[in-house]
Amino acid sequence: MPAVTARILPEPPRDARYDPACRRCPRLAAFLDEVRTEHPAYWCRPVPPFGDGDARLLVVGLAPGMHGANASGRPFTGDHAGILLYRTLHAYGFASRPDGTRPDDGLALIGCRVNNAVKCLPPGNKPLPAEIAGCNAFLAADLATLPRRAAVLALGRIAHEAVLRALGLRQAAHPFAHAAQHALSDAPDGWVLFDSYHCSRYNTNTGRLTPAMFEAVFDAIAAHLYRS
Repeated sequence: MPAVTARILPEPPRDARYDPACRRCPRLAAFLDEVRTEHPAYWCRPVPPFGDGDARLLVVGLAPGMHGANASGRPFTGDHAGILLYRTLHAYGFASRPDGTRPDDGLALIGCRVNNAVKCLPPGNKPLPAEIAGCNAFLAADLATLPRRAAVLALGRIAHEAVLRALGLRQAAHPFAHAAQHALSDAPDGWVLFDSYHCSRYNTNTGRLTPAMFEAVFDAIAAHLYRS
């Protein structure tokens, strides 16, 4: 793979890719207030996207985990789901190190950015449809920064559907399936959406998602991004 130089992602303007003061979902805002009372050292705010400002790969997850991104303020940092994700990103040249445990660990993403369909911690890790819709404009703004021939990796059905909603595409025309690939335009240099089961503890512990299955998805992503 060709070497890629990372550029630090600046904090996006309010109401574009990220609003640090967003409280537009009453249930989520109230839940964050409760969690902050119990865990005053936790981030307990909307979690911003993390990674390279010139990313050609955008990874989209579901939402911050209680003791992961909601605690650390960085997607997939400090929880089980981040173990397989960052290890695989590192193996394919998209991350400077194979783990992401805390925001000051020196991890940098290279040609890649990580985001979530919902930026606030939902109760039971289950956002409501209205909350997914309410957060969708932030994802749409992030998608709009991607260059031609970019790859988008959706981790799970909710992330997959959020990407399609953000792009104004019909769900029925692009059904979710692990390892599926969806051309998001008719142009040969258009974006491609790649699907994977979410790298959650449940999926990895039960074998629904194995490291080999996840790596096969990244093989396809690399083939798309680095084809001549």
